[in-house]
Amino acid sequence: MSGKKFEFDYEVFDDISKLDEKDAWLLREARNVTENAYAPYSEFHVGAVAMLANGQVVAGTNQENASYPVGICAERVLLGNAATLYKDVPIETLAISYISKSKTEEIKSDHPISPCGMCRQALLEYETRTKKPIRLILSGQEGKVFIIQTAKFLLPFAFTPEELI
Repeated sequence: MSGKKFEFDYEVFDDISKLDEKDAWLLREARNVTENAYAPYSEFHVGAVAMLANGQVVAGTNQENASYPVGICAERVLLGNAATLYKDVPIETLAISYISKSKTEEIKSDHPISPCGMCRQALLEYETRTKKPIRLILSGQEGKVFIIQTAKFLLPFAFTPEELI
C-alpha cells in the first residue's frame, strides 16, 4: 500500500476591502444578487456572479420549488445562463455569496460557503468544456473571503468525460 495526499493552496482575505477592485466589484454584485433568489422554503438565498472572458457579466440565484429537491443552485443557474447567452465563452472569475433570511434561527452570513457536490461537478464540466479554469471567490455578506484558482481543486476525484471514452 502507498499513501497519497491531496492539497491545494487558496487565498484568505479578512474582508472585501482587501480585494483588488475587480474582485471586490464582482463579490459586491454576488452579495446584491442574493436578493433575487427564490428561496421561500429554506430562506437561504445564494447569489453567483461571473465575469466571462469576453467581458460580459452573468448572474444566477438559487431557485427553490415546493417539490423539494427540484430546486436548482445559483451556480448551476449561472452556468446555464452563461452557456445559453455566450456559448463556449470561458468564465474567468465567479463570485458566490449567500444570506439566510430565516426568522426562526440566526444563521450568520459572515464566512465563505462552498458549492455543493453537484455544483462542483457542473463547474468542473464547464472548465473542461471551455478549457479554462474558473477562479472562485467565496464569501458571505461580510467577513473572510476565499479565492480558489480553479474549481478542479474542489473535486479531486471527479468523474470526467474521459471516463466515458
